[in-house]
Amino acid sequence: MPTNKHKRKASAHSKAKIAKSAQPGLVTSHPKVFVLIGLFFVAVGMYLLTFESQDDAMFGLAMLSLITGVVTAIYAKIAITKKI
Repeated sequence: MPTNKHKRKASAHSKAKIAKSAQPGLVTSHPKVFVLIGLFFVAVGMYLLTFESQDDAMFGLAMLSLITGVVTAIYAKIAITKKI
């Protein structure tokens, strides 16, 4: 039986495969556009909340629009800082 066998490290090959297969998403490839879309959703949500919130459905739609806009804007803002 041989006592000294040269073994390759498996971690050196797995990192190269991960780096090649990673593709940027839509938000990370166009973050400035999605910041504007997020701010648009926030503006629509504030409008609906201020002027059209007499119905429960409009109140729900306003809250949904606000939450979607804030999350989209924050995620795109993080993508801008990582891109630079």
